[in-house]
Amino acid sequence: MSENRKRILELLANGKISVDEASKLLSALGDEGAPRTDTTVPPVNKMKYLRVTVDALKSQHPDGPEKVNIRVPVALIRAGMKFSSLIPKEASEQVDKALCEKGININLKNLKEEDLETLLEALTDLEVEIDDGKGHVTIHAE
Repeated sequence: MSENRKRILELLANGKISVDEASKLLSALGDEGAPRTDTTVPPVNKMKYLRVTVDALKSQHPDGPEKVNIRVPVALIRAGMKFSSLIPKEASEQVDKALCEKGININLKNLKEEDLETLLEALTDLEVEIDDGKGHVTIHAE
């Protein structure tokens, strides 16, 4: 911390200047003496898992409700995307066509590491709940 910042904070602590005055003085100093942040460190992706749960109503299954609880590690999704380059051309074209028919225009062969990170970042805010009267499905990031 710079000497100027210390002096301003001491004046504030001793009641010689108001909080408003200290704020203005610190702003006038700008970044002088402010701790430096390393911008080369990549942001930590907080999402570790993609969870899918399914609870079917007892009326649909007389022997008891069907329950499914799947937790997919994000690391597995990353690894799977890297293996997509090993998919044979014919299979890849069929997958792309099927996705396109569903309104999802993604070409698996053209997916890059940056695209994957963008996709995973978007998934951190994903929360899907479906209740169709026969059961309940939830998909969310954790």
